[in-house]
Amino acid sequence: MRTNTTKAKLAEGKVVFGAIINRYAPDQVELFGALGYDFVMIDCEHGPMDLDQVEHMVRAGEVFGITPITRIPNHADDTILRFLDRGVQGIIVPHINTREDADAVARAARYYPEGHRGVGGGRAHDYGVGTTRDESTAWINSQMLVIPMVEETEAVENLDAILSVPGVDVLHVAAGDLGQSMGNPGPGDVRRLMSQVVPKIRSGGVNVGVGGNNPADAAGIAEFIKLGANFVTVSAQGLLRLGAEDFRKRVDAALQ
Repeated sequence: MRTNTTKAKLAEGKVVFGAIINRYAPDQVELFGALGYDFVMIDCEHGPMDLDQVEHMVRAGEVFGITPITRIPNHADDTILRFLDRGVQGIIVPHINTREDADAVARAARYYPEGHRGVGGGRAHDYGVGTTRDESTAWINSQMLVIPMVEETEAVENLDAILSVPGVDVLHVAAGDLGQSMGNPGPGDVRRLMSQVVPKIRSGGVNVGVGGNNPADAAGIAEFIKLGANFVTVSAQGLLRLGAEDFRKRVDAALQ
C-alpha cells in the first residue's frame, strides 16, 4: 500500500510544498509531481470537482509520486468518508474553530481504535488484494494527514485547546478568511497575527501550514518558514502567471 511521502518528510523535519489546483486537471497534478512538488491540494471547497473527478486526480498523483490531499467543503462525517474512500491521503478541513471540531474531524478520518471512520473495501484498501482488513486499516490510519484550518479569530482564541487534540497532523493558517474574520483590517495586521500564531502552533508540537500564498511573495513565504511554517500551499494559477510573466521579461531583456 502507498506511503504518504509528505507525512514522512514532515516527520523528518523537512518543509513541504504543494500546489492548489481548483479545477479538474489531472495533467496539472502530473506536472507538479514531475516538477518535484511534495503534494497537491485538490480544492473542493471553492473548486467545482465532483468525487469521480477527484478520484482521477488522485490516480494522477499516485502515478507521478505526489501526495494527493483534498480541501473538502465541510467537516461532516459523511463528507470526510466519501473523499477518503477515493484514496486521498490527507484532508484540509475549513473553519475548524474549537477543540470539539478538531477532535470530530480527526476521529472521522481514522478507523478504530483511533476513530470511527466507516470501513469500505475499495481503492483506499487496494480492493483487499494482498492485505487483510486489519492491516489496511492500521496502515491507512498511520499514513493519513488530518489538517484543520485556522481561518477565524475564534480558532485563534481556542488554539491551545485545538493543539491538544490527538490525531491533528497540521494546523493550516489561511490568511484570506482569517483577515475577513478580523474585519478586513489590511494585510499587515493579518500578517502580524499569523506571525504570532505560526510559532505558537510549532511550539505546541504540531506542524503548521500557511496557505493562499502568492508565489511572487517568496520573501514573505520564507519569513513564515523561518517562524516555523513547514507545510506551504501555493496557487497553481499564481505559479503559471508568475512563470508566464518571467518568460516575457526574459524575452524582452534578450531583445534589448
